[in-house]
Amino acid sequence: MAFQDLQKERLKKLKNIQNLGINPYPAKASRKHEISIARKMMGKKVMVAGRIRSSRPHGKITFADIEDATGKIQLFFSQEELKGEKYEFLNNLDLGDFLESYGEVFKTQAGEITIRVAGYNLLSKSLRPLPSSWYGLKDIEERYRKRYVDMIMNPEVKEILEKRSQIIFKIRDFLINKKGYFEVENPVLQPIYGGTRARPFKTYHNSLDQTFYLRISSELYLKKLIVGGFEKVFEIGHTFRNEGMDKNHNPEFTMLETMEAYADYLDNMNLIEEMFEYVAKEVFGSTKLTFQGKIIDYKKPWTRVSLTELFKKHTNVSLHEIDSLEKASDLAKKLGVEIKDYMTDGEILLEIFEKKCTDQLIQPTFVYDYPADFYPLAKRKTDNPRLVESFDIYVAGMEMGTNYSEQNDPQELRKAWVAEKQKAKKGNLEAQKIDEDFLESLEYGMPPTSGIGPGLDRWLMVMTDSPSIADVIPFPMLRSDKRKR
Repeated sequence: MAFQDLQKERLKKLKNIQNLGINPYPAKASRKHEISIARKMMGKKVMVAGRIRSSRPHGKITFADIEDATGKIQLFFSQEELKGEKYEFLNNLDLGDFLESYGEVFKTQAGEITIRVAGYNLLSKSLRPLPSSWYGLKDIEERYRKRYVDMIMNPEVKEILEKRSQIIFKIRDFLINKKGYFEVENPVLQPIYGGTRARPFKTYHNSLDQTFYLRISSELYLKKLIVGGFEKVFEIGHTFRNEGMDKNHNPEFTMLETMEAYADYLDNMNLIEEMFEYVAKEVFGSTKLTFQGKIIDYKKPWTRVSLTELFKKHTNVSLHEIDSLEKASDLAKKLGVEIKDYMTDGEILLEIFEKKCTDQLIQPTFVYDYPADFYPLAKRKTDNPRLVESFDIYVAGMEMGTNYSEQNDPQELRKAWVAEKQKAKKGNLEAQKIDEDFLESLEYGMPPTSGIGPGLDRWLMVMTDSPSIADVIPFPMLRSDKRKR
């Protein structure tokens, strides 16, 4: 039967229900037991509710399966038990309808746990039939677009989202209860975007007559809290970057950002590996998890290797030999790495590194000591001012977060931001802005500080063995459906 005919049939049943004086969408349910609990109450009366997933009428008896968030159970309807009209009313029900049922739990001769229904009520009439071939749906975008149907038809989708909640809960638990951090909430709408390099989303506040930006990071606000006297703060929240979408990127994503006074980037290596080892054990019961056929072990200590060492290993060129923009550009050309006109020598070297040196970093790895001109908010190394005290985390060949010892010298930071301004003039749309208010806050003094900033969606993707970041986001960003514009 065509979809339109199926929908007409359901609308006809809806009209029948209304003509009987029954509200097909009551405001309240009387559920007393979750299905997982009811299944353990053999011989007792229960009241359950859920979505009808299957129905098998056999004349004077009907079997049906209903499902709630905790599980599925079989219902047994009989004309003898329900009498005339109540049994006939089953003809008005369809797969997808929500039903509450009460009766005694028993086992059929086949051993199936079942409720002998003594009464039932319709809770919600479904007007759109569930798809019959969702598992084979090749248009993955259609699954993401109709995520609610994907959750109904594919239990793994819901399981991954449940794991998402558990992982984020355990991260909070670790930081608050194990490490003594305070959770804070910083502005999402910011007059100046900062904390990293990215293109922002722009909006306008009518009452204030002022342009605002959706945050690309909470970093500068977290540092202001350190200036104000907090010593350990973190935020888990949505961050927005106006960039492309692929299996590793979603423009709106969940980010963990921390700041800790009297700590440096080495302390945060310890924090990161301890935190994710804890999360893996608590949520999955093991530090060894599978991602796309590879076993990833989150047990500490993780591998620590300098960018200089990896660069030499994979390009056979020493970073120390590349001491000018010309040499960096020549190397990129030789290796077939595309670069932009506004890039500095350090940025070119980092681009080469990301394109040529990271694919084999499967196990959790800290890559440390990056070019100074790429991280203007980071402290320079005293023994090599061309580098900064920073590290990126790599897992399964993917960059999982940037971290560094924070620059707390306002004069040095101003110089770095002035250099960023010059990059913007040359066409770098991701160059950082000068934030005078933040510079003023640093002039009051900020102790040595370090923070971490992993994007959690990518971590969730790897830890749940999901092939795309969209799989771990309930409603990932998509282009609008042209059919509904």
